[in-house]
Amino acid sequence: MARIAGVDVPREKRVVISLTYIYGIGHSRSAEILEKAAVSESTRVRDLTEDELNKIREVVDSYKIEGDLRREQNLNVKRLMEIASYRGIRHRRGLPVRGQKTKNNARTRKGPVKTVANKKK
Repeated sequence: MARIAGVDVPREKRVVISLTYIYGIGHSRSAEILEKAAVSESTRVRDLTEDELNKIREVVDSYKIEGDLRREQNLNVKRLMEIASYRGIRHRRGLPVRGQKTKNNARTRKGPVKTVANKKK
């Protein structure tokens, strides 16, 4: 496995797909990185030379990825919660943040159903 930005990327896959294993790099950014590094997208990771790997590492280092990106996102959510904005309150309560309805769906955010017993007659 090749190691880029502290992540072992799969050797058998194409470089453009392997780079997406790094948090913060999707398909379009992966293609952009390879274009800047002057490496073909169709090349397999195992076929990359050490020089090409170093070029890719240099370009990847210019982006905010992995731990730095996760930390920034967590701080953004904490800031919203501290200022008690609507979005922050929704985060705190574990409810959908982006305007979705909660009457029927929203199980991903709300978690498993907590059944409430019926009153006996």
